Amino acid sequence: MLTHSAGFKHDYLPAAVEAVRRLAATRRELEVTCTEDCSVINAERLERASVVLFATTGELPMTPAQRGALLDFVREGGGFVGVHNAADTFYTFGDYGSMLGGYFNGHPWTQEVRIKVEDRAYPSTRHLPATLRVREEVYTFKNWSRRKTHVLISLDTGSVDLAKGNRDDNDYALSWCHRYGEGRVFYTAFGHFKERWAEEWFTTHLWGGILWSAEGTTERPEAEG
Repeated sequence: MLTHSAGFKHDYLPAAVEAVRRLAATRRELEVTCTEDCSVINAERLERASVVLFATTGELPMTPAQRGALLDFVREGGGFVGVHNAADTFYTFGDYGSMLGGYFNGHPWTQEVRIKVEDRAYPSTRHLPATLRVREEVYTFKNWSRRKTHVLISLDTGSVDLAKGNRDDNDYALSWCHRYGEGRVFYTAFGHFKERWAEEWFTTHLWGGILWSAEGTTERPEAEG
């Protein structure tokens, strides 16, 4: 779990590290290393990893070799999980955006919204109701299309002022997954508020995405990234 902030530093990060460590300790399906040190993203370390989780911002201080090692890790069967501001990362590294599925393009709504769970058979969403009300800093995305990924959760646009939006298609996904080469990518836009990391619906959502990314524990078909 990498929590390096090369841009805006979110105050949820200590709560996120604590939550992920607690999940690993109680679930015992994976061991986790949490760090702000970008040097750990290298070919040697990645050979011993199942999944990499980014809770990052900005242009991370990683060499071209490190960037290539990360993409190769996922393409060759590793897992990648992006949380919230992971989409606000590596704008100058277009292959990262292609791997993740898109880039942050603003947060026009910070309020309680209604969300729609589009796939309730996935490990990350099977515990959720069809709709849920959540207070969140709602991200929108550019260079993103549902044709290139499998949408798990989306914004119910009837719960916001759409005039504030910035997508012509009004398609605002909040969590998705897809294959990238032989690997698996999961992204969730939730997590901006510290209290979210103590809520069971969210931590179960995240842990399900981590496990699928690490192990492929779903029978649902995903779009090719």
